[in-house]
Amino acid sequence: EVNRAQIALAWMLSKPNITAPIVGASKMQHLEDALAATELKLTAEEIERLESPYVPHPVAGFG
Repeated sequence: EVNRAQIALAWMLSKPNITAPIVGASKMQHLEDALAATELKLTAEEIERLESPYVPHPVAGFG
């Protein structure tokens, strides 16, 4: 079973511009989840499904 935190971290690790995600772990399970995420390889289809709902917007207050 894969949890949402593992999926989120696996997604971040799939991005070439993200070289070192910062992981906070206040419990041993958090650390174990983070380590497990390094073994999770998302397919292109899974990444597309994760990213498809996102619609970029300009940052408010800048420019």
